[in-house]
Amino acid sequence: MQSMNILFPVSECVPFAKTGGLADVAGALPQSLVLLGHTVHVVMPFYRQVQNTSMEIIDTGECLQVPVGNELIEARIHRTRLSENGPVIHFLKNDALFFRDALYRGYDDNDKRFVFLSRGALELGKHLKKQWDIVHCHDWHTGLVPVMLKTFYQDTTAFHKTKSLVTIHNLAYQGHFSKAAMQLAQLPWELFHPDGLEFYDGLNFLKAGLVYADWISTVSRTYAREIVLPEMGCGLEGVLAARQAKLSGIVNGIDYTVWDPARDQSLPTQYAAASLLKKQAVKHALLDRARLLPIEHAPVIGMITRLDDQKGLDIFANALEQLMQLEIQIVILGTGEQKYHNLLLQAKSRYPRKLSVNLEFNNDFAHLIYGGTDMFLMPSKYEPCGLGQLISMKYGSIPVVRRIGGLADTVQEFDGKNGTGFSFVHYSSSALYRVIARALDTYHNQSTWQIVVNNAMNQDYSWDRSAGDYVALYNSMIQK
Repeated sequence: MQSMNILFPVSECVPFAKTGGLADVAGALPQSLVLLGHTVHVVMPFYRQVQNTSMEIIDTGECLQVPVGNELIEARIHRTRLSENGPVIHFLKNDALFFRDALYRGYDDNDKRFVFLSRGALELGKHLKKQWDIVHCHDWHTGLVPVMLKTFYQDTTAFHKTKSLVTIHNLAYQGHFSKAAMQLAQLPWELFHPDGLEFYDGLNFLKAGLVYADWISTVSRTYAREIVLPEMGCGLEGVLAARQAKLSGIVNGIDYTVWDPARDQSLPTQYAAASLLKKQAVKHALLDRARLLPIEHAPVIGMITRLDDQKGLDIFANALEQLMQLEIQIVILGTGEQKYHNLLLQAKSRYPRKLSVNLEFNNDFAHLIYGGTDMFLMPSKYEPCGLGQLISMKYGSIPVVRRIGGLADTVQEFDGKNGTGFSFVHYSSSALYRVIARALDTYHNQSTWQIVVNNAMNQDYSWDRSAGDYVALYNSMIQK
């Protein structure tokens, strides 16, 4: 297999800046691609948060002049590596655009900011004097890269044979701006029509990527099938249906150097599938941290989630009174909509022995929840991929999920012998209650429960596997 040069423009990347799962992918996938023998250069903005990292970031002294509208805006290049031989991370530093309290937060110049990132990434690609095989873009923030590549850079040495891939992490976020953004991007107006860039008389950055990319991927096979339908297409189902022959799904991986109960130093004791008795000590530590007294024979169910409708909080809230009649305990960690904060805190006061509500994000607490729970609940309305179920399986916390998107691809229904979890289809509080009751029945048969726990802990959702799938896709794109 021939080594490839891969340019990887992203809006966020761990450990430098993060709002969601995209940052985890940008931090992990390039490292795995390098281990497979490829050269990867990540390009992202130098946000205020970047300066808080413990990693050494070098100011190279190099500058780019990035065309945005009628201006040339300076990007000062900073650089680091994720590991000694890992991918190179390039930061485009322009304090007026990116040195702010948040990454996105509805800033009214987000069109200008991410035109700058998209054009700046391609200018950097030319500056680095490499011949790029693949430009791998992510979500709306770099959605203009494929059309810019074909409009401004197709005849340059760096990009003469380059193929572009756009990965959709969440179709609900599209980067829809007024048509004035066409001038910021310097894109020719003949591209502004319904089959091109125009979207309800505006410029939709993600649509641009979907129309002009050589290939489109998303983060699970089922989500790739769902988003061509009106129910899940978020207004772009027609565009995606027209390009369905060049649309595929690859499930995200997880980093088992971080998420592995056998070496997780956030846990009071480490355990593996062969030493599951030690998991009970983690369960007791979790209950203590969650301020819950143990209830004999009651499983503990974890939820680490954003508290909003997309994550199924509406049907969970409607089922909560009924669930509290079961012999279970629930530990919730996360923040979100105020109405769910209020509802859950009120429920906690009524059921102090059964419900722990923690309105925060705390990484160590999250590790303890994965390690100390018996089940992990994800009743999502939609879920492009989901990472919680992948992590929970590794920790022997059995996922209870809605059979949708990446949850459908990764959690196989347990039939008493085969399978890794429990799932429901109909989006309702009654269906949610029934699947938890069914999982509870299995839990009370501990010999059968040990089978599903062993099945789950032996799954492989490493980034090595996912990176191999991306390499196969890259090669297919290049050959075509």
